[in-house]
Amino acid sequence: MNQPEHLGPELARFRSYLHLLARIQIGDRTGLDPSDLVQQTLLEAHREQADCRAGTNAERAAWLRRMLANNLADAIRARTRVRRDVNREVSIDAALGESSAQIGLWIAAPGPSPSQEADQHEQAIRLATALAGLPEAEREALVLQHWHGLTVAQIGKRLGRTPAAIGGLLKRGLRRLRERMKDPSTEF
Repeated sequence: MNQPEHLGPELARFRSYLHLLARIQIGDRTGLDPSDLVQQTLLEAHREQADCRAGTNAERAAWLRRMLANNLADAIRARTRVRRDVNREVSIDAALGESSAQIGLWIAAPGPSPSQEADQHEQAIRLATALAGLPEAEREALVLQHWHGLTVAQIGKRLGRTPAAIGGLLKRGLRRLRERMKDPSTEF
C-alpha cells in the first residue's frame, strides 16, 4: 500500500490494521468507505501526534482505534441522520475493541500470558498488513468467514461464486497469509 510520507512510519504502519477494523465494522452499510475513514483518522492522528501520550504500540493502537470509532460514528450519523435512540445504540468504540480482540484471538495461542499481550498487539498489526496484501477475493472470503462467521455457502452467495470456488479461495488465502506471516522479508 502506498503510505503518505507526511504521516511518518510510526502512524502509516497502522493503516492496514485500521482498514481491517473499519471494514469489519462497516459490514454491509453502503456508502461508507473504510479507506476514507482510515485516511481521515491517520490525518487527525498526525495533527494530534504531539499530544499523544501513547508510549507503546499497543497504546498507540488503542488511541487510533478511539479516533477511528469517533470518525465512524460521525460518518454513520451523517449518513443516516436518524434521531438517536439510546436503547438501540451500540458503542462503536466497544465494537472496534471487540474486532481488535478477534484479530488477536485469530493469531493467539489458547491461554496467552499477560507478558504476551504486547506481542499480540504487534501480531494483530502484522496480520492486518499481511491480509491487506492478499488478492481481494481471498481477503474478502477470509474476513467473511473468520470475522463475520459466514458459512462457505453464505460467502458463495454474497460473492457470486460456487461453494467449491469459495473453498479454494479460503484455502489459498490462508496458505498465502501464513506464508506472509512467516516470511521475515515481508514488509509490515
